[in-house]
Amino acid sequence: MILQALYDYYNRSKGKLPVFGRELKEIGFLIVLDQEGNFIRFEDRRIDNKHAQRFLVKKSVGRTSAPVANYLYDNSAYVFGYSDKGNTEKLFNTFKAKIEEIYQSAPDNEDIKAVYRFYQNDLSNILSCLQQDPLWNEVEKNLSKKYSNFSFLVEGKMKIAAENEDLLALFSNEDSSDEHICLVSGEKGKTVETTTATMIPGSQATAKLVAFQVKSGYDSYGKEKGYNAPISERAEFAYTTALNHLLASDSRNKFAIGDRTFVFWASKDDDAGKQAEESIFSLFGFKEDDDPDRGIEQVRKVFSSIYSGNIKTSLDDRFFILGLAPNAARIAVTYWAEIPLKEFAALILRHFEDMEIMDTRKEQKPYMSLRSILSAVTLGGKSSDATPNLPEGIVKSIFQGLPFPYTLFASCIRRIRAEQTIGITRAAIVKAYLNRINNIKDISIMLDKENVNQGYLCGRLFAVLDKIQGDANDQHSIRERYMNAASSTPAAVFSTILNLSSHHSEKLSEGRKIYFEKLKQEIIDKISADGFPTHLDLQDQGRFFVGYYHQLQSFYAKDSETTKE
Repeated sequence: MILQALYDYYNRSKGKLPVFGRELKEIGFLIVLDQEGNFIRFEDRRIDNKHAQRFLVKKSVGRTSAPVANYLYDNSAYVFGYSDKGNTEKLFNTFKAKIEEIYQSAPDNEDIKAVYRFYQNDLSNILSCLQQDPLWNEVEKNLSKKYSNFSFLVEGKMKIAAENEDLLALFSNEDSSDEHICLVSGEKGKTVETTTATMIPGSQATAKLVAFQVKSGYDSYGKEKGYNAPISERAEFAYTTALNHLLASDSRNKFAIGDRTFVFWASKDDDAGKQAEESIFSLFGFKEDDDPDRGIEQVRKVFSSIYSGNIKTSLDDRFFILGLAPNAARIAVTYWAEIPLKEFAALILRHFEDMEIMDTRKEQKPYMSLRSILSAVTLGGKSSDATPNLPEGIVKSIFQGLPFPYTLFASCIRRIRAEQTIGITRAAIVKAYLNRINNIKDISIMLDKENVNQGYLCGRLFAVLDKIQGDANDQHSIRERYMNAASSTPAAVFSTILNLSSHHSEKLSEGRKIYFEKLKQEIIDKISADGFPTHLDLQDQGRFFVGYYHQLQSFYAKDSETTKE
C-alpha cells in the first residue's frame, strides 16, 4: 500500500519530478577543465554548510562491497582517488574505466573528450594539480558531507558534463530479458535486485525503505534479493524518486520531531490536495515568521472548507501520512495512514475543537501545532527532547480521532507540578485528553459554573485564593507552596490556605472583598457535604488544573473589560 501510494504520487507529479533514469543530485564542487582536459580550478557550488546546488543527472548506482562508479559524477574516492578511509586506487580505476567507456561511445562529444583527456594523467599528477587549488582545504574539510560529490564543467559551457543530454542518452536501451510482473504497478518489467537509498536524518547514507536479504529465511524457490517480491525498474524508480522528493531539504510535505520523520501527501494534485498539504505543513510546527497566528488559523479555514464542501472534493480523494525512523541498515516504518480527505478534514477539525480553550492573551499565538504540544511537556520547552514514541502517538491520535497518549497527559501534569505554571497549551492538552478519554465534552472551552466535579471546583477555588493574594500583596506564595498538595490532597491544605486568604482579604477594598467572598462561597457550596476530597486521582488532578486556568482567565477577562471601560 505504501509503495503503491508513492508510485501514484510520482505519476500524478509528472513534469515536476525527474524522468525515468534521472535524479536531482547535490554536487558541492565542480572540476573546471579546458577543452584539452587541463585542470583550471575548483568551482564551489555549495549553498550553505548543509546543502549544495542540485543537478539533474543519471540516477546513482546501488553499491555493495564491489566498486561501481556513477555516471560522470561521484565522491572524491572515485573521481580523484582521495579519501580519509584508506586505499582508493581501485575505486579511482573503476571511475576512470567508466569515463573511457563513455568516451568510446561518443568520442566527438566535447564534454567527454575533455574529461577523458584529464584522466590520461597519472593519479599522482591529478592529485598534485587539485591540491594546489585555493579551494582544496574546503574540499578536504567537507569530504564526509552529503553534498560532497564532484563532477566536471568544461570552461565556457553552461551545463556540467553529467547533465549533457547526448551523453545521458547513451546506454539508455532497456534490457527486456528477465521480466516479471511487478507487484507495485501490475505491469511486466525488468526486476530490480536491490533498491535505491532513501536517506532520512539519523540514518546511514545507504538506508532503504525496501531492503532484500540473502539466505535469511525469506528466500523461496531459489529466488534471491528482489526476485522474491518482484518490483520493476520503473516502479522502483517512481516510488524512490517520489519519496526522495518528499524528503528533500526544502520539501513542504514533511516534518521531523527528534529522530522521527513524517511525510504526507494528497492523492490528487488539485486545489483541495494542495491546500490540505500546505495546511498540514503549517499545523505541525512550521509557521510564517511575520505572523505565526496566520498559518494555524488558515489550517482551520481550509479544513472547514473541505469538510463543508466549499472546496470541492470527491469520494476518491485521499490523504496519506508515512512515519519513518532510522534503523541499523534500513528505514523503519513507524506509522502509516490512508484516509479519505473529507474524513481527514473532520479529524483535523476535531483536534481544533478539542484543543480550543479560553485565550485572553493580547497577542494570541498558536498552541495547537505538534511542536507547541511537545514543547509544553518537555523540560526547557525543546520539542526534540520528547520521548521517542510520543510524536507518532500524538499524530496517530489527531489523524485517527483516538484518545491522546497517556504519556502526553502524564508528562503535562508532571511539568505543571514542577514549574507551578499551567499556561494555555498545557490547559488545552489536559482538556483535550480528558474529553477524548471519556468520549464526552465534560470540560468546556471557558469557565463552566455548572461543572460540579470536585477536582474542577478545587481548582477554581484555589485560583480565587491565588488571585486574592496577588491583588493584596502582589505575591503568589500560596501557588508556589500549596498548589501541588491542593491538586492531589485538597483536604490536607485547603483549611490552611482559606485561613491565609482571610488575612489577605483584609487588604482589599470593600467592594473587592465582598466580590471574592461571594465567589468563594459560591464554589464552596458545591463542594461535597463530606468536605474537601482527601485524594484526587490523576484525571481529577487534570480537572483541578483546568478549573484553576478557567477561573484565572475569567479574572483576566473581567480586568480587561474594566480597563477598557
